[in-house]
Amino acid sequence: MTERVEPLPLAARSDGDWPAGAAGTVPPAAAADASAAPDGADRSLLEDLEALYADGRTYLSAEIAFQQSRAAYVGARAKSVAIFGAAAALLALLALIGLTVGLIITLAPLIGPLGATLLVVAVLLIVAALCARRAIRALRAVSGAFAAGKGKP
Repeated sequence: MTERVEPLPLAARSDGDWPAGAAGTVPPAAAADASAAPDGADRSLLEDLEALYADGRTYLSAEIAFQQSRAAYVGARAKSVAIFGAAAALLALLALIGLTVGLIITLAPLIGPLGATLLVVAVLLIVAALCARRAIRALRAVSGAFAAGKGKP
């Protein structure tokens, strides 16, 4: 559904030079002139620069306030991330200790308490060594990327 737009009232004109049927409407050229700010031509370059400077200061202060509130939000969330992350890591460690003790107790009747302890510790040390090798490889790749970037802008 389209709305009907009422024509703008005709401004007083000294020349009655209008086409037929155009009474009560503003010609497009006059409408364009009416949309321009009446003080636009009267403003000087200095006034425009002052307005630009004031707008820039307003934008800068708004941006600084936004970044400060964003940093405060991130800081508050980082504290909860650290607390809950540490709690999760501690609980996971306790679960792994329980699993290790459970494995030793479960294997003790089959291969004896000493054999079960040695087997579980050996498997854990092998997994730890594999993880350490992988971490060292990743560390070398990262330090290699930084070393390759030396001397380049």
